[in-house]
Amino acid sequence: MNVDARRERFASIAPVVIDAVRRYLARRTDPATADDVLSETLLVCWRRRDVMPAEHLPWAYGIARHCLANAERGRRRQARLAARIAVLDPPPQAIDGPAPADDELAVALRAMRAEDAELLRLWAWEDLSPAQIAVVLGVSVNAATIRLHRAKQRLRKLLAPAGHEDSTEGSRP
Repeated sequence: MNVDARRERFASIAPVVIDAVRRYLARRTDPATADDVLSETLLVCWRRRDVMPAEHLPWAYGIARHCLANAERGRRRQARLAARIAVLDPPPQAIDGPAPADDELAVALRAMRAEDAELLRLWAWEDLSPAQIAVVLGVSVNAATIRLHRAKQRLRKLLAPAGHEDSTEGSRP
């Protein structure tokens, strides 16, 4: 494939990738980080356009996932540095505002293991199949299917009203 053909192929799929990855990142981080990670993701996609598979969106989600992880590690390093500096030169006290209201699902997702919450987000928010989730996470389709099933069970338990028995879904009266 010549240079022009590769460039045209990338230009034809870029709008779909940009929109989908932007939504993916917006649900996982703040707007500024999302913009930075989107830029980094597109750069990696451009550099690796020769190895881009036919099903490019899950592949791009996988790249975005890794870029976001790198950005989060950088944010944690900055926070640790700021904490060390704050010990040496404490900032003036800030007035705390009201805590944001959380819905039951957001609370349950935060209570879950990060890996389980990410599986559920990929499935529900990004509307990916287990096969596509496997591409994003770099695991087998079987592993993605099993992990997704278990994550759904854990979420169901967290969302179950207190004092209720297990779901009677699928049972007859």
